[in-house]
Formats: sequence, structure tokens, C-alpha cells
Amino acid sequence: MLNELAAGVQVYLVTGYTDLRKSIDGLAVIVQGQLNMDPYSKALFLFCGRKCDRIKGLLWEGDGFLMLYKRLDNGRFQWPRNELEARKLTPQQTRWLLEGLSIEQPKAIREGVQGVLY
Repeated sequence: MLNELAAGVQVYLVTGYTDLRKSIDGLAVIVQGQLNMDPYSKALFLFCGRKCDRIKGLLWEGDGFLMLYKRLDNGRFQWPRNELEARKLTPQQTRWLLEGLSIEQPKAIREGVQGVLY
């Protein structure tokens, strides 16, 4: 379900640790106060706690907020832990994240060198 929901909106990953005991209002304050972004925009903001086995999502639907919560039974999310910032994710990065992969995947095919013929 989260994959389908994320497909139609911009997805922002909020890096660092977030206290997942926060409610909708607490997460909206982080988006607005610390990230200087609009929590009422058509965007999904994803937060992760210290254990990396659960995430919360915050989405404004026009008439109210939707809070999503996902807990993995086995495994951990590959979550960037640098300073608090919001990183806009591509649909491919969102899919990787929700599948438990790193959002920074190496390229499958190396770029060719121009002017070199074999």
C-alpha cells in the first residue's frame, strides 16, 4: 500500500533520528520548523527511529493529515543518519527504500569512455 501511495506524490526522506512517539502535530512541527518546508504540501514525509525497523509517514490529503506507520518483522531500513535534512526521493529510490535497500545504489552499467574503440 505504501508503494502505491508514494507513486503519486513527492516523497521526502527526513534524515537522522526521529522520536517516533511524536504525533501528527509533532512531525508537522519538524517539517515546518526544522526543515523549513510546508507540511500542507502534496508530499509524503518519511521519518525513521533509532532501531531502523519502523518508519512513520506524514501526508496532507487536503482535508486532514494521514499518518502511516510501517514496522518490519525482519530486517532494517537503510536510512541516512547525517544531519537533519529532507532528501527528495525519486520513485525508484522510494521503492528501494521500502524494499530494505539503500537509496544510493551503484550503477549497473559503467559509463563508456568516449573516443576509445576496441
